[in-house]
Amino acid sequence: MREILGRRRRLLSQRGDGGPDLLGAALTFAAEWQWPVLPGVPADPRARSRCACPDPECVIPGAHPFDPAVLAATTDARMVRWWWTNRPAAPIVLATGGRAPCAVSLPAPAAAQALAALDRAGMRLGPVVATPSRWAILVKPYSMEQLGELLYAQDWVPHSLRFHGEGGYLALPPSETGEGGLRWERAPLPGSASPWVPDVEAVVDAVVEALTRTGVSAPEL
Repeated sequence: MREILGRRRRLLSQRGDGGPDLLGAALTFAAEWQWPVLPGVPADPRARSRCACPDPECVIPGAHPFDPAVLAATTDARMVRWWWTNRPAAPIVLATGGRAPCAVSLPAPAAAQALAALDRAGMRLGPVVATPSRWAILVKPYSMEQLGELLYAQDWVPHSLRFHGEGGYLALPPSETGEGGLRWERAPLPGSASPWVPDVEAVVDAVVEALTRTGVSAPEL
């Protein structure tokens, strides 16, 4: 643990062979930030659009846990090191909720316009994970009751909004999935402290307002 805690790392650093440093990133998330992670099932190396899991119709290839299940997520550096030493290409999956961040995600085109509107309004955002099709805004942990009350209070909520809460998961950069590489649209600063994230209320209110104000109807993806 001593060799990990307090050390600054670049989350998008490259290994000597030019590939993403998945082990280094996983150790940063788990040991430094206390975010529970686990290895996901990778995309099928023979066809990146397919998943290596047993489900031939998997709609999120390379972006979900399988073996172990999400309940195995841990912050233990020794377990993380063992996992990625044996499965160096495995995507990094965050178990959302509890003491770890949750997330709100929406289709990438609508997300780009929403974030631009939020920037103009001066709203502070934390890390944002980007895939080719969707962006996920990390938020503070929330309960299902809290989320239900929040959504009930809205006049309109895009059906394409997705919520990664307690018991859920989210793949993190620099993982490679069936869609392609994950990246930080808004990158956390590397360091020993867990990145700041906003409340879910602020994000949902601001995203819905931004989408309404800009006339964006987020597609059903």
